[in-house]
Amino acid sequence: MPEPRTWQLTAGSAALGLVLAAAAAAAAGPWDGGQRTAERARAAAPAAGGTRHAAPAPAAPRPERPAPAPSAPGVLTPLHAPAGTTADLAAVLVPLLADPGLGPLRTASVVDTATGKQLYGEGAGTPMTPASTVKIATTAAALSALGPEHRIPTTVTAAPDGTTVTLTGGGDPTLDPARLGALAADTARALKAAGHTSVRLAYDTSLYKGPALHPIGPNDNLAPVVALMTREGRLDDSRSGPAPRTADPAGDTATAFAGLLTRAGIRITGTPAPGRTPQAAPLARTYSAPLADLVERTLTNSDNDLAEALARQTALARRQPASFQGAEKAVRDELTRLGAPLAGARFADGSGLDRRDRVSAALLTGLLTRAADPARPALRPLLTGLPVGGFTGTLADRYDTAPAGLGLVRAKTGTLTGVNTLAGTAVTPDGRLLAFAFLAGRTLSPYEAQPALDRLSAALAGRK
Repeated sequence: MPEPRTWQLTAGSAALGLVLAAAAAAAAGPWDGGQRTAERARAAAPAAGGTRHAAPAPAAPRPERPAPAPSAPGVLTPLHAPAGTTADLAAVLVPLLADPGLGPLRTASVVDTATGKQLYGEGAGTPMTPASTVKIATTAAALSALGPEHRIPTTVTAAPDGTTVTLTGGGDPTLDPARLGALAADTARALKAAGHTSVRLAYDTSLYKGPALHPIGPNDNLAPVVALMTREGRLDDSRSGPAPRTADPAGDTATAFAGLLTRAGIRITGTPAPGRTPQAAPLARTYSAPLADLVERTLTNSDNDLAEALARQTALARRQPASFQGAEKAVRDELTRLGAPLAGARFADGSGLDRRDRVSAALLTGLLTRAADPARPALRPLLTGLPVGGFTGTLADRYDTAPAGLGLVRAKTGTLTGVNTLAGTAVTPDGRLLAFAFLAGRTLSPYEAQPALDRLSAALAGRK
């Protein structure tokens, strides 16, 4: 008998093969067969790098060849095929939803994304504490308000007399040392061209309003929410998950930038200090990855810092203060424009760390269904960013007790003490793509609640 992990990987590979084959059979639609947008872009990029090269010269005509033999008809139903006769999911889901590990508060919604029809509901419209599944709402609002190609800038602007330059945060928590170094090199080059080799350095974080600290206070899950930071304020080499955080992300970034300017041949007088950006064209700037990539990272890794940044980007797009309160109003307004069911909803933060957040299972499945709509391609990163059951992100170590979900379930997790949630998509044996949300409250232990949620979502793949 194969070792357990070998068996799991074998089952997962087979499951992924089914998903990819079914996706290839689809004539149209947003499902991408499990391949994330960013991965697809990298695979398609030229070996030399870059995406703006001129088109290659036309290839020489090939000799004519005989027409290929006719292929057998497809045997897999496309993932957006009509639902046909709806199976009675209640007989399968009701016993699983009654698992004691889910606690006394539990709601559920299952929707056929091709038709928008709810196939199963249990308190689907009841507002619940969502934990990190609220990130589905946060990222949907950002994509709707800004579009998937939006990039977040960080700029450097010189005073009219050239004696001071200001590093201005645009709200990009993914700024890293490499991009900061390139920004310093560009700044130094521009200063030297203007005849300046000695400047004072200021930094501007005024884009964000209100308190920088999340209501949970200092916490390894989230840096202070400021408009200027490097690597999400992490003090270790981690790229995701909890980590020690600096108490002053903006000041640390400005200090690092001053050191980079010095190495580039610019003398910095005094120490970096807060200031306002001059009314002038920037000397240099750097941009984040496109919003589609940021959304995928937010969902795959449950990135709290990015989620809060995207909520504030939505606020800025909707001319609201870039604060917790301004972001709450902007997210709600944007989801209203999408026609999402918002009865009882509350978006006290963008990450789900705030227990005052409230969403319903129907809201989450409604947003996922909209993301699966071919008429709404801008929302597709909501699907492509979801972790794959048993393989990626926050689901990498899940589904050991529910192997039917391996590779066929993609979902956003949510975990707070006493709160466990899961919302995403599952592929059925007949090729349908279902959106689901299962929210549980007053749970006793994630070690009991998470496997119960895994079994619920795996049941949608048609196996017990």
